[in-house]
Amino acid sequence: MMATNRVDTLMRTLETALLDGSLPVGARLPAERVLAERHGVSRNTVREAVQRLAARGLVRSRRGAGVFVTDMLRTGIASPWSQLVADHPALRGDILEFRHVLEGATAYFAALRATPDERAQIMVQLAQLEQARRDGDMAAEARFDARLHETIAQASHNTMFLHLHASVLGMLREHIAVSGTGLRQQDQSASQSLLAQHRVLCNAICAGQPEQARAAMQDHIDFVRAHVDASAS
Repeated sequence: MMATNRVDTLMRTLETALLDGSLPVGARLPAERVLAERHGVSRNTVREAVQRLAARGLVRSRRGAGVFVTDMLRTGIASPWSQLVADHPALRGDILEFRHVLEGATAYFAALRATPDERAQIMVQLAQLEQARRDGDMAAEARFDARLHETIAQASHNTMFLHLHASVLGMLREHIAVSGTGLRQQDQSASQSLLAQHRVLCNAICAGQPEQARAAMQDHIDFVRAHVDASAS
């Protein structure tokens, strides 16, 4: 294989890892030596492939620390939205409509494709959410709520869904935190309902029930939307 082809092949492999979440935002790339051994290429090939990714803004070198994944794929779409959502609360309805479709699909595919390790991680996130509820820590509840949704998206193993989710992840995470904390502060029964919804959702995913998982996620989003609409009226 010609050197140029080796560089292209390695670059495509790394790009795939960026897209499917194997190399998430902020992750440190393995050392040149490790990548070279793992992919059966020279360190010069690794260096050139990484340099090409850096030239496109997908990774960035930090002196003395290594090469790290940037948030270029995410901020390319999401960057203006956080401020717009903050300035225009009416957009929250559009966000929830988008979440109804996108996250319903991610729950469906997560139920079909989640690995045993991913199912275990989903249940860990659920347990953390439950503990935060018992502790009465609303900020932690909202934080674990957002992480759970992210974990489910990663478990969908659909590159486009994951890319769309990652592209607006900051906005969605902020929205989940804001709306979730707001509901919990307004009504203790809403807080219990949110937790019960997450249990049904996680159990459906981990039981490999895609239609039930999608319905559970969409019921959850609709519940949030109804309460957001009520509080705005």
